[in-house]
Amino acid sequence: MQHANRTTLPEPDAISASHSERVMRFIAERIEEGGGSISFAEYMHHALYAPGLGYYVAGAKKFGAEGDFITAPEVSPVFGRILARQCAEVLDDMGGGSILEYGAGSGKLAADILTALQERDALPERYAILEVSADLQERQAEFLHGALPQLASRIAWLDRPPVNHRGVIVANEVMDALPVERFRKTEDGIEQFRVTLRDGALAMMQAQAPQRLVERVESIEEALGEALPVGYTSELSPGLDDWIASLADSLDDGVAFLFDYGVTRREYFARDRADGWLRCYFRHHVHHDPLQLPGIQDLTAWVDFSAVAEAALNSGLEVAGYTAQAQFLIAGGLDAEMQDFASLPVSRQLQLSGQVKTLTLPAEMGEHFKCMALRRGESGTPSAFSLADRTHTL
Repeated sequence: MQHANRTTLPEPDAISASHSERVMRFIAERIEEGGGSISFAEYMHHALYAPGLGYYVAGAKKFGAEGDFITAPEVSPVFGRILARQCAEVLDDMGGGSILEYGAGSGKLAADILTALQERDALPERYAILEVSADLQERQAEFLHGALPQLASRIAWLDRPPVNHRGVIVANEVMDALPVERFRKTEDGIEQFRVTLRDGALAMMQAQAPQRLVERVESIEEALGEALPVGYTSELSPGLDDWIASLADSLDDGVAFLFDYGVTRREYFARDRADGWLRCYFRHHVHHDPLQLPGIQDLTAWVDFSAVAEAALNSGLEVAGYTAQAQFLIAGGLDAEMQDFASLPVSRQLQLSGQVKTLTLPAEMGEHFKCMALRRGESGTPSAFSLADRTHTL
């Protein structure tokens, strides 16, 4: 099986390259079964989640300097410590409860939250982690049991969403990994991007979109109050509604904090975003070729937070707040976390200052990443949304 000449990226090691070839053969079989092509959403699903093969279920290191990307918890414990303050507010308001984290990555966020809550004498009854990857479950357990042996009995792993969860739900960079449909507006209607094989390599093609996709695009245009221009290309997440509905089914009482890079619908489908929001990550190189290195590169798309809010409301949840990550961190307790800054060694001051800049500067994570809080029950609005709540923009 061949790969077409594509974006220049670092050469994968032999084991990774061999794994990618296995993933490609798996996808090629699905293409043949599909009559010669599959939707881009199906391709993305296989590349990320094919049993034992996909990017998020196989064993490659994904997070941190040795992986493909760095998340906010990997940048600095400040992120998790401030989020812990918000968790403590919710749990105190409710008189107790548990924390459920979707897709805990390396386990770093869980460790930072639990450490900070222990310092505040505000530990949850249980810290549950919903993780689809058995390999990541194993890595997370090894890390957390080593870092927090005294709290091991409070940490549990789940392979399906729980019911009657009471407390806090945390999902950091989960929605961006939901498979997306990629579409194009033409003079004749809506085309769907599909993946096929051409000369033994994966290739993109367009075909008339199925009616369900046409209707989704038409609903976007209706919400925008105008038609998308001819030639406009973008994405939408067909599984987002079901993911939010599943989260809502789990949350009996409490608040869910959702962090991801994203914008409102009007920003998402702005005319100057005519090529969409799909991004690929391999060894900290960002590029735009999703067909390259299947199974060993990350595929993501920015999140339409207006769609998240609509799905939440349709599932019986309330939007308790929506703001940029910088405002969340500043209002959520950044000053308190930095109160001992002047007493730190200069080397630590420089390190911490750089970390906070990465988390908060607009050109870094501060503006690109947003946080949305979804609520069920009588919990108050978390204080991190007191500075600049943007719910009205959704």
